Amino acid sequence: MTKGFIFDIKRFAVHDGPGIRTTIFFKGCPLSCWWCHNPESRDENPQRSVRHFSLEGKIFEQQEVTGYKTDTQALLREAVLDRIFYEESGGGITLSGGEPLHQPEFCIDLLRTLKENGFHTALDTTGHAPEDVIRQVMPYTDLFLYDLKLMDEEEHRKYTGVSNKGILENLKLIVEAGKQVIIRFPVIPGITDTKENVESMMHFLLSFHHFTMSPIEIHLLPYHNTAKNKYQRFRIENKMEIGSSLPCKSLLLIKDTFENEGFHVKSD
Repeated sequence: MTKGFIFDIKRFAVHDGPGIRTTIFFKGCPLSCWWCHNPESRDENPQRSVRHFSLEGKIFEQQEVTGYKTDTQALLREAVLDRIFYEESGGGITLSGGEPLHQPEFCIDLLRTLKENGFHTALDTTGHAPEDVIRQVMPYTDLFLYDLKLMDEEEHRKYTGVSNKGILENLKLIVEAGKQVIIRFPVIPGITDTKENVESMMHFLLSFHHFTMSPIEIHLLPYHNTAKNKYQRFRIENKMEIGSSLPCKSLLLIKDTFENEGFHVKSD
């Protein structure tokens, strides 16, 4: 039984893989993406903050702690609660974050435990992890929800804080192993939505077609500035503070670009 840190459990999730799911959010992430909508997930340790809310014209403060330590058996008991919904909808359990692979032993043990108990598993990951960790999670992961952000390495370093070399190599490894993959592409105005980045990503993904039975599915995740209050509450610098949400026209243009090359594309 392995222990690790999480910061939330979302039951009846419908956007984190097929069917009705329970999504477990791991605490800690090695990336510092400018547009991160879960900035409270970056630090792997529990964090104290103050939430303000109003009631009948008065402002109140509430002390909160985000993140707590748990173990695989406790999370298994949580998963069992909604087994009937997973079975009827084709759902299961998704590990998200943060970055689940940032706590490799906890992540691997949890995935193994879930598979041993008959659950469909999905891993929402940046892919930023050692190759041996990727190889260890593959046997217990039914679906990879794999983030692709920027294809140029220097741009990737600038906006996420890490290189993308290992991320791209790990994606190749997963695809060549025949694992099911859905690409999640955060579409950020002026950063990831450039013509150069979209075309470079498209050509990279086209190189996988001879390894897959069908074209890779792509989910477009348009940027929304809804997390600005979290940055203030956790006292984290918000580098997208004046950023605006992505226009629908821009999203449709990117969607058409991928679909014209045979990709199956969804936009949230």
